Amino acid sequence: MTDSAPADPADPIRADIVLPCLDEAEALPRVLARVPEGWRAIVVDNGSTDGSAAVARSLGASVVHEPRRGFGSACHAGLLAAEAEYVCFCDCDGSLDPALLPGFVRRIAEGESDLLLGRRRPTARGAWPLHARLGNVALSGMLRRRTGLRLHDLGPMRAARREALLALDLTDRRSGYPLQMVVRASDAGLRVAETDVPYLPRTGKSKVTGTWRGTWHAVRDMRAVLRQPRTPAPWGVAAEVSR
Repeated sequence: MTDSAPADPADPIRADIVLPCLDEAEALPRVLARVPEGWRAIVVDNGSTDGSAAVARSLGASVVHEPRRGFGSACHAGLLAAEAEYVCFCDCDGSLDPALLPGFVRRIAEGESDLLLGRRRPTARGAWPLHARLGNVALSGMLRRRTGLRLHDLGPMRAARREALLALDLTDRRSGYPLQMVVRASDAGLRVAETDVPYLPRTGKSKVTGTWRGTWHAVRDMRAVLRQPRTPAPWGVAAEVSR
């Protein structure tokens, strides 16, 4: 496998940003205002009842409706709707800044990594609840034993080439989707790395990490992913990342 050709600094890199959304009408204006110029925001409405889809559409985002509940369902629907060479993922609750993502994509285009994750660094007390951080630490340790990857966070902010992600044949449609992406990328021989990103207090209440129950369900889903057998490298992945 060879590195990708370095990106031309004069050539603006564009990407599609997948924003899974469930009742985030309050946060959407701030999030979409931070989407880089020329990039397409794909807001995947996962059954919102607060008018999120209408808000997103009024602000210029592409809206995809995914009726099957689950974080993975929303993320994968966005991936399937994406058309750009590069695809980014970002939470839609205002806790992460989409304006940071061009730096992610450029590092992939320049051959530093194939899948780049944002390592969350809380900027305020309470931005990342204790039970959520403890669950993340436990999962990071299990991931290290399973793959050898020394990651500190399995956060939702990330970027990769679209074709490489599609070739991973991701199947989880619940909270295990982000972890399955990392595990299968590692199994396929892709280079997975992380970079620090500020983590802000979210707008509204979290559907996952806001409660012990939600965190437990997420950990359960992710542990199930870690028990899955290793998958052989899909034939299309190496060809995609070696261009």
